[in-house]
Amino acid sequence: MIADKKNILYSGIGFLVAMAAVVYLGTSVIPKALVTLTKASTVRKVSIKNSLLIGQKMMAKADGHEKCIVNVFVLDSDGKGIVGRSVQLSGLGELDGATDSLGKATFELTSNTAQQYELTAQVGGVPLNGTVTVTFR
Repeated sequence: MIADKKNILYSGIGFLVAMAAVVYLGTSVIPKALVTLTKASTVRKVSIKNSLLIGQKMMAKADGHEKCIVNVFVLDSDGKGIVGRSVQLSGLGELDGATDSLGKATFELTSNTAQQYELTAQVGGVPLNGTVTVTFR
């Protein structure tokens, strides 16, 4: 009979511990996990004023192989690069690229025609300030 009372007592304590665990998970852990899984990541806004169009290699042979290199840096208002943004480069055809983890899109340009090209860039359809001129000789 005493053994039965101990078993009832232990099962009652076990039940209370299990209920406390369920309450804790239901009110603390699970809601935080759901918020973490469903919370949208912070989208940083492009700062056209801070973003840059820069020529790295501005002259190349007009042989269709040697390359001029142009970089577009898409930055936020704090000057930090924004990853995964679509960039369009115009002036030597229409070229599309995407920014890397530093906010940089690199364009390697070739031409068979000896000529200078004035290039412009757009991010999301909005033109960046300035131009870059590349020369194929």
